[in-house]
Amino acid sequence: MTITENHPTLPFARPDILGLAPLFNELQEQDPVARVRTPTGDFGWLVTRHADVKQLLADPRLGRGHAEPERAARYSRSRMEGGPLGDPKTEDAEYGRMRSLLSPSFAPRRMHTVHDRILALVDELFDQALSRPAPVDFHEAIAFQLPVMVICRLLGVPEDDRDRFRGWLDAATALYDQNQIASGYAALMGYTDELVRLKREKPGEDIITDLLAAVDESEAAAKLPQLVAGLLYAGYETTVERLGFGALHLLAHPDQMRLLRKDPSLMPSAVEEVLRVAAPSRPPRIAYARADLDVRGVSIKSGDLVMLAIQAANHDPRVFEDPQRFDVTRSPNPHLSFGHGGHFCLGASMARLELEAVFSALVRHEPTLRLAAPVEDLLQHENPSTGGLTALPITW
Repeated sequence: MTITENHPTLPFARPDILGLAPLFNELQEQDPVARVRTPTGDFGWLVTRHADVKQLLADPRLGRGHAEPERAARYSRSRMEGGPLGDPKTEDAEYGRMRSLLSPSFAPRRMHTVHDRILALVDELFDQALSRPAPVDFHEAIAFQLPVMVICRLLGVPEDDRDRFRGWLDAATALYDQNQIASGYAALMGYTDELVRLKREKPGEDIITDLLAAVDESEAAAKLPQLVAGLLYAGYETTVERLGFGALHLLAHPDQMRLLRKDPSLMPSAVEEVLRVAAPSRPPRIAYARADLDVRGVSIKSGDLVMLAIQAANHDPRVFEDPQRFDVTRSPNPHLSFGHGGHFCLGASMARLELEAVFSALVRHEPTLRLAAPVEDLLQHENPSTGGLTALPITW
């Protein structure tokens, strides 16, 4: 009997908040393309080995659209990540158009122009946090604040609105409550529609203004509000999680912090290791088969839900020596956290800049900083799509 004859249900139990669910390791060895149940009770194929996940990330036979979206298997009820998006007949062309519009705004050269501002924001946030009585919640004081400040500035979103869209995004990405999801999504789309209208009337030096200059009025009205909502979500949600879990990894591994204090040139390598391990509970990346395909002898039918377990792939012992070990010197480190191929994350350069700035500041302050609660007492948000840890108390 294989592991999946009883069809395990996602998400799998994780006894260690820093670790991967043990069942992923078992599936990787015994059933690397496994039939499992999603949290909604639907069936899908879970792919866990690095080579297979990498290949499928770039496979044109997979996409986010579905010919019959109302009948498609879903991971959750979330409007952002839970099920099919777009028309399978046009999604490639629309995605290519979106990337061509956004690529100049997220090019590494442009991201480096905001480097000094990110460093200044990090120093400001650390100064504010450390001026308060200990303990301080690192998650709320720094891990949430920085990505939101950065994406607000890039998009031209008023910073005073950040708590508002945080609530809407949390609601729109909820896993199960359809009323909460619908109201959050409607509020978010209403906000971004108004924001696009205001930017058309009063342009600024920001990505929304750049996009408005690149499209005609009908395309702007039809597509930009949803695109801006997606950028707000992508621009802060995964970075918040990795900042929190990354800081926890560093503070929980003082030997690795000593290496970074001794040799600051290791920081880029440390960032890549954080990217590899610091999202252990993220849902798999979902796609739908556009045609019948065979993966490792498993027949996947057109329309089937395929779930690419990025975090499991990032712990594949065929690629990563001692994958459970957090090692800031790891090289090479071919993690798949930003995707692969034509869907490689446009915001990768920005995320790396933010992570390196925060962790460099953490290392500078680390001789006095420490966790204010045992690792085993820390909790994670019930919705793994938004925000990672509920809190990360630190003291000094």
